[in-house]
Amino acid sequence: MFFQLPDHEMIFPNPALAEADGLLAIGGDLSMERLLLAYSNGIFPWFSEGEPILWYAPHERCVIYPERILVSKSMRKIIRDEVFEITLNTAFEEVIFNCANTARKGQDGTWITNEMQAAYINLHQHGYAHSVEVWHHEQLVGGLYGLKVNRVFCGESMFSTVSNASKAALIYLSKLDLELIDCQLPNDHLMSLGAEMIEREVYMKMLEK
Repeated sequence: MFFQLPDHEMIFPNPALAEADGLLAIGGDLSMERLLLAYSNGIFPWFSEGEPILWYAPHERCVIYPERILVSKSMRKIIRDEVFEITLNTAFEEVIFNCANTARKGQDGTWITNEMQAAYINLHQHGYAHSVEVWHHEQLVGGLYGLKVNRVFCGESMFSTVSNASKAALIYLSKLDLELIDCQLPNDHLMSLGAEMIEREVYMKMLEK
């Protein structure tokens, strides 16, 4: 079963009670206070335009341990040759806009609605959400964004308009002072970079450090 959140109370049910697919609760809002409470408990929103707000807490988490990220020989050369310029927190709004609007193979539309964009821009303006930007010839060609909770970076989305740009962003992120990069749900791209699945209990211990 999943839970209906009360409108005027900042609470979430125990994440261990989530459905098999990770769905935990429905309703609430995307206020800064509720989002910070959610992420600190291993919960994140994920819903499409026209749907109510859905909150997930997967029983298994897709993560990357920074020291275990896989960097191919060709990517090492790209980094060594400084093909891209990479920055931190210089174009958050552009990154989230591109994450929402860049076409993705096998996906129709986006879950990064205007409401979601506004919520995470607000988190960024208050110092909670962060972005990595990848530039080529002064054009934004890739990047990622997410929240930092203690020493865990809770990744939300990434985009790339040229080959290897999103990989460069993730490798850059892995060099920062982090113990874990939370990728939430697995895909082939992340697994090729060294992502692995861990139990929710292990993830929560990392999150609380």
